[in-house]
Amino acid sequence: MTETMIAGRYELGRRLGIGGMSTVQLAHDRRLERNVAVKLLAEHLADDPAFVSRFRREALAAARLVHPNVVQVFDFGFDEAAHHHFIVMEHVPGSSGAELLRERGHLDVEEAVEIVAQACRGLDYAHRNGVVHRDVKPGNLLVTDDGVVKLADFGIAKATEQSSITQVGSVLGTAAYLAPEQARGEEAGPQSDLYSLGVVAYQLLSGRLPYEAASLSELALKQQRELPTPLDELSPTVPPELAQAVTVALELEREGRYATAAAMEQAIRDGAHGIAPTGFEPRDTAATRVIAPAAATSETRAPTSSRRAPQQVPARRPTPPPPPPGRRPVQATPRGRGLRRFGVLLAVLAVLAAGAAIVAASSDSGGSVHLKPVVTRDAQQAIQQLQDLVDNNTR
Repeated sequence: MTETMIAGRYELGRRLGIGGMSTVQLAHDRRLERNVAVKLLAEHLADDPAFVSRFRREALAAARLVHPNVVQVFDFGFDEAAHHHFIVMEHVPGSSGAELLRERGHLDVEEAVEIVAQACRGLDYAHRNGVVHRDVKPGNLLVTDDGVVKLADFGIAKATEQSSITQVGSVLGTAAYLAPEQARGEEAGPQSDLYSLGVVAYQLLSGRLPYEAASLSELALKQQRELPTPLDELSPTVPPELAQAVTVALELEREGRYATAAAMEQAIRDGAHGIAPTGFEPRDTAATRVIAPAAATSETRAPTSSRRAPQQVPARRPTPPPPPPGRRPVQATPRGRGLRRFGVLLAVLAVLAAGAAIVAASSDSGGSVHLKPVVTRDAQQAIQQLQDLVDNNTR
């Protein structure tokens, strides 16, 4: 075995990437005659018992994930001669999200949305199988030459997060993408991955991070006190609805984020087409909580995520109560008004006919009939005056 051989079968080639904890190299699997990617973890990790046990358990879980949007794990182990823990993965020809950002600054809306949506699919599959990524960042989103997005490094973060040897190097290297609960040292869950992916989405669309921090404590303070600048303010090509969809993923509390990665994918795709997410309340920051009691009114407050004044909505006419059962509502239509006028005319004619009959009867009997003019514009008054005339001449 030479220095470029791992586990007696993987012949190492050029370096694909390097980080604080590992190096990734292109390799050739001599046994299966195919190219693979081999991640060589730092040598000092082999001396950490907590890491060794967790690495094996998490690597087994990651190896069970078989999905088009997840980098397949083929093999893992420990090479005693090289004193390296290694992971053998499928080789993904293309670029990582980090490389795309370095080359282009930021991506257009359509491309960024497609990358994030496909990453959601990979996360949704992993979460449904009980695996949390814990280290979602642009460098772990690999985009093939055909536009397929694959999530890499499932389970590795959990294997290293409790290692005292690697905690500083691993956590500080990805602090900007950590969910608030992770920064507090709490256990990461599916919603933690969604927060991290929300940070990635923000960065892909704007070219900058929602929070710039040099330490975990500074990051935590900014998350508590500030709201990220809305994406549609940073880039006029980002629809406001898409900006809202990303803001939901960046909610401070887990409960405020999407319930599943599938729900986040739908919201991101809808947002790109001008459909805003529904059922989510914007969060308050420390600053807004201080001024909230003084500024509270009976009016509806504007969502803090958009930082825009509420639109004035014209007053609506009160809705009339529904008609009693079995009765149809009476509508004042032109036809209805015409029918009422016709009915009033018939009533007037009926009263006039009765008056004419009375006049004829009085003439035959030799009595006198007392008449008076009836002048009014109101039909009901006309009828009443005619009725009084009839009554006066029939006593």
